[in-house]
Amino acid sequence: MRESGETMTEQQDGSVAQGSSANGQSSATLDGSAQAGARVETMQRMKVDVGGGGEQKSSPATENVFEVSDFNAYYGDFRAVRDVTMDIPRNRITAFIGPSGCGKSTLLRCFNRMNDLVPVAHNTGRILYHGVDLYDPRVDPVEVRRRIGMVFQKPNPFPKSIRENIAFGARIAGYKGDMDELVERSLRRAAIWDEVKDKLKQPGTALSGGQQQRLCIARAIAVEPDVILMDEPCSALDPVATLKIEELMFELRDEFTILIVTHNMQQAARASDETVFLTMGEDRAGYLVEKGPTSEIFTNPRNQLTEDYVSGRFG
Repeated sequence: MRESGETMTEQQDGSVAQGSSANGQSSATLDGSAQAGARVETMQRMKVDVGGGGEQKSSPATENVFEVSDFNAYYGDFRAVRDVTMDIPRNRITAFIGPSGCGKSTLLRCFNRMNDLVPVAHNTGRILYHGVDLYDPRVDPVEVRRRIGMVFQKPNPFPKSIRENIAFGARIAGYKGDMDELVERSLRRAAIWDEVKDKLKQPGTALSGGQQQRLCIARAIAVEPDVILMDEPCSALDPVATLKIEELMFELRDEFTILIVTHNMQQAARASDETVFLTMGEDRAGYLVEKGPTSEIFTNPRNQLTEDYVSGRFG
């Protein structure tokens, strides 16, 4: 398991400094996808339930990466997310589900301050990342986004070669090591090395949709983030490519904490450890209904709204 050791700490002069990293340089060689279908059941057995929801039963061995308290997200005067309070555990896959427009993607983007780029966006409340308030004015949002990477709904490789898609971000981040080794390690960890190793100079945009999304994941992990945010990463992919992404998520969760927004109930049930269910109130603001182990959310939810949604009665 990857021990990041990276926490943003406040120095005596009030600035925010980057803690030392204990990341190793060993690469994780990922299996190919030839036996993808047969591994779904194995993936399910790998899942570990941890407490959550309104009555959170956090395991003593579980460290929280995020602690969200009374968080509200606004676009101008419109409140998109209302009074969310929850914890996100480390090295787990947490799925965000709920009807369209309930603020899932807005909330996800707030975890790495991507919403800062929307001129009318603002928020109240707190999101603590390893105990540090992400919205403290002394915290550098660029550093936040390096530690908390993001993979978007539509694959968006750079208009560069496959190699440069990996190397570019690492170079900007100040990587001084063997770039070829980093490129190979990142592509292996994203389970795409065997498919692209002989065409690293070809443009990333020439790959298939599923390959492009795995390339984007490789690009995200090349800078050694602590958390990966995924906003509907499989919505534009076929079932085979979707399964490869889900398998990859399970491979990566030992090293990274993963938060994923999905409209696919089967995917949330199949590919997450915890599930967060959001819905909308009469004011159209999204709010947290229930959070807990995925097995409980889908088989024995505590809230009737959750049961109605996961059973398909609405949404």
